[in-house]
Amino acid sequence: MSEILTIADLKDLARRKVPKMFFDYADSGAWTESTYRANEEDFGKIKFRQRVLVDMSNRSLESTMIGQKVAMPVALAPTGLTGMQHADGEMLAAQAAEAFGVPFTLSTMSICSIEDVASVTKNPFWFQLYVMRDKDFVFNLIDRAKAAKCSALVLTLDLQILGQRHKDIRNGLSAPPKLTLKNMLDMAIRPRWCMGMAGTQRRTFRNIVGHAKGVGDLSSLSSWTSEQFDPQLSWKDVAWIKERWGGKLILKGILDKEDALKAAETGADAIVVSNHGGRQLDGAASSISVLEEIADTVGDRIEVHMDGGIRSGQDVLKALCLGAKGTYIGRPFLYGLGAMGKEGVTKALEIIYKEMDITLALCGKRLVTDVSKDLLRR
Repeated sequence: MSEILTIADLKDLARRKVPKMFFDYADSGAWTESTYRANEEDFGKIKFRQRVLVDMSNRSLESTMIGQKVAMPVALAPTGLTGMQHADGEMLAAQAAEAFGVPFTLSTMSICSIEDVASVTKNPFWFQLYVMRDKDFVFNLIDRAKAAKCSALVLTLDLQILGQRHKDIRNGLSAPPKLTLKNMLDMAIRPRWCMGMAGTQRRTFRNIVGHAKGVGDLSSLSSWTSEQFDPQLSWKDVAWIKERWGGKLILKGILDKEDALKAAETGADAIVVSNHGGRQLDGAASSISVLEEIADTVGDRIEVHMDGGIRSGQDVLKALCLGAKGTYIGRPFLYGLGAMGKEGVTKALEIIYKEMDITLALCGKRLVTDVSKDLLRR
């Protein structure tokens, strides 16, 4: 643990412990992965202003996201197949986030179900919704999230059509994994992962199996998921989803100021500037490169969050300076989970917290809620 100092250290450890099929799923982008790389690289172009001889005592990273108090303005992003990085992964990550004091967002395409996560947490978590063609299933998902007392619904807007990720195709990705000779050999050299998966019954999409029409087992799951993402999803659908949900609503997948203006008109509580981690439209702009323009355009009308490319506490701080009121981490917590389970998720949060705190002080600020563009060298 003492040698793990960065998110990159967790990534290296996860690469050794998680079967290639599932590590690559977390660590991949669409087509050439140019947008995936840009999400990270564009943070490096932003520089801080170092300030000295100011009072750096009594610092605080506490803030709020959609009115919810958070230990730092960072939430765990919704990520599919989290429970294949580590057995019962969503449950462990949710527990780590709860103990740390930051939101956890459960994906529709999770391995552990809404009810699984609710059974091991005390505080409300957030739920991410994909809109499927089967509207009865969608209604049921929303109602299950309400029954579990989820405190926010995160509606993903940018997955009407699934982007192609070459690594997943080459690896024959599935849940549970296809037992080809190559995959079996890859798993055999990771006995701890295998023992963990053997010790749990949570090895499929438990939000779907047994809940969607005609999906009672794994044999029927694959064809159902490939046909269900709704390409006709439009702005008018936000209204009925908002009405059915009746609580805090976050719209995820905004990358253009015109879409941000439309989102602000829906009455949603927040938007997430995001390109789906570079997993959808390869060649799209990085999230951080468009954040400032979007925040300047709608930041006085709707709360702006940001997702994509964050690998450090400094990245979080840069996003906050450019107008975000909250940020999301996906891959960083997945690396921690794959590396060390629940303890690894906590370690990822600790790394980001410490990096934010030190950077905040060296930029001459005590409160994260006081940061602005003035902290950056323009």
